[in-house]
Amino acid sequence: MTTITENKMVAFNEEGFRQLLGSLNEPAWLTELRESAWKTFNELPWPNNRDEEWMRTDIRMFKLEKFALKEGSSTEGLPKLVLSEGVDLAGSVSSIDGYPAAATELAQEYKDKGVIFGTIADCIEEHGDLIKKYLFQSVDPAFDRFSALHAAMFSGGVFLYVPRNVILDKPVHVSSQITEGGSDLRHTLIVLEEGAEATVLAESNSAADTNGMHCGGIELFVADRANLRYVNLQDWGQKVWHFAHQKGVVGRDSNLQWTVGALGSRLAKVNQHVALRGDRANVQVNGAMFTENKQHLSYHTLQHHEKPACTSDFLYKAALQDSSRTVWRGMIKVDVDAQQTDGYQRNDNLLLSDKARADSIPGLEIEADDVACTHGSTSGRVDEELIFYAQCRGYTRKEAIRAVVTGFFQQVFDRITIESVREALALAIARRVRDYE
Repeated sequence: MTTITENKMVAFNEEGFRQLLGSLNEPAWLTELRESAWKTFNELPWPNNRDEEWMRTDIRMFKLEKFALKEGSSTEGLPKLVLSEGVDLAGSVSSIDGYPAAATELAQEYKDKGVIFGTIADCIEEHGDLIKKYLFQSVDPAFDRFSALHAAMFSGGVFLYVPRNVILDKPVHVSSQITEGGSDLRHTLIVLEEGAEATVLAESNSAADTNGMHCGGIELFVADRANLRYVNLQDWGQKVWHFAHQKGVVGRDSNLQWTVGALGSRLAKVNQHVALRGDRANVQVNGAMFTENKQHLSYHTLQHHEKPACTSDFLYKAALQDSSRTVWRGMIKVDVDAQQTDGYQRNDNLLLSDKARADSIPGLEIEADDVACTHGSTSGRVDEELIFYAQCRGYTRKEAIRAVVTGFFQQVFDRITIESVREALALAIARRVRDYE
């Protein structure tokens, strides 16, 4: 377990890296992984707008030295968590600034079935070989400087393992929060063995005026005939920098439903990839983004069909007000052996201001010849006739706009099978809608 002295800061430099390593009681293989990632971090340059992936996302104002790892932060002033409200949970893990904020909870009935749930730091002592089999096997520590930093200095983290044919019939809840100047470098590792089922509700937030950084990683492994529902609500304050590499690996006859709510952060750059590695694998990704002020959210998605008869369905919707901007870049990649692929991606944007901007770049890379792959994108303003119609029936202009925005996202909401998640996401978006001219 991590034993950094309470409230002691760990900087993202050589001294801080050595300090972190010295505080950990980890197996040699993980220390070697961290050392290799740290070497890569120091060798790689920061991304810039000459890189195709970053040409629409400017991080020149990002200064790593302004942030640090710190343990022992108080919960005072942190906003409440919403996804778990009114939900009967199987267990929960919470963290502040990347370190555990409370003891892990998991109902005994699931422990008795072999379910493992807790921080990576705790689980690795007893289940090191299992974690080694999957950790950083889908997310590449050498992808860019942010992935290397994450692999070298991730702290806390979450591990969920559901054994073969075990059904986790209640959701588990994972939360992360950031305090002033803090950082969240948590790694989420979820493994469902053959025939297993689970639902994970993950959310992150911070106070509105909090300066912070998230540099995270998510790995989802869904084995043959397994079913995973993963909900990820990002609601950082608008001074938090958000960088993440996320990947799901899906096996034969298995299902992954991945729901993303992206509402917060000053700037977000997220790579969300799925690999369909078993015949007849099925993936559905639902994304809802809402931006305001000068927020910049950039999501790059990849649907990689590696085996035959797989289905992927990506739907991202974004509503933008003020001078905010979104970038969505989606790619459907179909390997030569992935015949009878059914791939779909769509990005719709609702502009609530003349100064808002939405960039959509869908793409196809198809090597097979028996496929059905489609993509599309739309962008437009709110229809004033709809607003007028609602006002004629007693709504204020703001209420009318809120109703229109809610209707715009309804297709995403309808895909979410968990009622509490639908309500929490809809309410979070509705609260942000302002009147505009």
